[in-house]
Amino acid sequence: MQNRNSNNNNSNSNSIRTKKRPSNQATGSFSQGGRQGGQTKKPVRKSNIDISLLSKKALPLEEINYETNNTFEDLKIDKRILANLSAKGYTQPTEIQDKVIQILISGKDVLGIARTGTGKTAAFLVPMIHNIINRDTPFSTLILAPTRELALQIHDEFKTLNKGLNITSACFIGGTNVNKDVLKAKAKPTVVIATPGRLLDMWDRRVLNLRTFQHLILDEFDKMLDMGFVKDVRKIVEYMQSREQTALFSATLDNSQRIIIGELLKDPIEVKVSSGEASSDHVEQETIKVSEDQDKMDVLIKMLNQNDFVKVIVFAETKRWVDRINIKLRKSGIKSDVIHGNKSQNYRQNALDGFKQGKVTVLIATDIAARGIDVSDITHVINYQLPSTMDNYIHRIGRTGRAGKVGKAFTFIN
Repeated sequence: MQNRNSNNNNSNSNSIRTKKRPSNQATGSFSQGGRQGGQTKKPVRKSNIDISLLSKKALPLEEINYETNNTFEDLKIDKRILANLSAKGYTQPTEIQDKVIQILISGKDVLGIARTGTGKTAAFLVPMIHNIINRDTPFSTLILAPTRELALQIHDEFKTLNKGLNITSACFIGGTNVNKDVLKAKAKPTVVIATPGRLLDMWDRRVLNLRTFQHLILDEFDKMLDMGFVKDVRKIVEYMQSREQTALFSATLDNSQRIIIGELLKDPIEVKVSSGEASSDHVEQETIKVSEDQDKMDVLIKMLNQNDFVKVIVFAETKRWVDRINIKLRKSGIKSDVIHGNKSQNYRQNALDGFKQGKVTVLIATDIAARGIDVSDITHVINYQLPSTMDNYIHRIGRTGRAGKVGKAFTFIN
């Protein structure tokens, strides 16, 4: 089942205590490579990525397929959930599902590491739903995601698995109508899926009581525990005074976050389907060296005009560069659109829908999209600018090479 899919931390919260994280030391400086569409100045960024790791052949699919003798019925899942899984055409679990569903049903804490596109969403939703409908005591669940798109994706998957079960739910994300969210919060949903900022807004308005939630799930926890989110996570955890079980899931594991993870989880069971360090084995990875006298935009346009570039995500580091690339591509006749934090939620959803439906060939994005896009059959990922960390690189290229297919990823370097 294939789904889905800085500020220094100086908080004085007593909920989660961490040592001050060392600043990332770059292993080298890289220019953005070549002339930038007529720009004479080439901004230089620091990156901790070893460029030699960005060229890699994809392993033959038969060497990485996971085989299990278990069906979902063997995992002792409630028959009502099994009916919904069957309606979706799913009979056998993926590796991460096979290994964590029973653990989560038993009530234990879990740290799950698995590549994108391996069914992590259902791996925590299925046991969560099972426990909600089979416990005599309340088991309200809060699921946190770092991006709006990922939160919506989780909620959509939940609704298909919840069909006929009548578990109330709500999704709270930025960029939506606050008054409507207030009404949803006052209805006291059993399952809440949210981004941290809007969730805390509901708490501050006193329309959502976090003390009533027993179960916490952090999806893409490596980002949730990063310095941009950890302050909000601390607040949320502190307010969840009835928390009984916690599960953390991501494709990557930052060992510098081990202290925070240790504070969140109690006697956890770690399940690693992937190491959390290596990039996807399903993706053919290449670097493209752009010389000083080349226009990188011209190189990009020539690539995108090739017939096999059918559904492509182009990543850039800043919102300004995303918009700039989009303008250039559209002028060249390429059907493109953008997704980044300055766009409204409605715009972002329309751009994503156009990409899914094939109306848009190229989606240009900042790293916000690397953790929130679940689009099948993405043929290529192109890193127009080198990401700042290997974790971001892994999440970027994880958008392709899904559902048993080999994808391709190109990274421009100078």
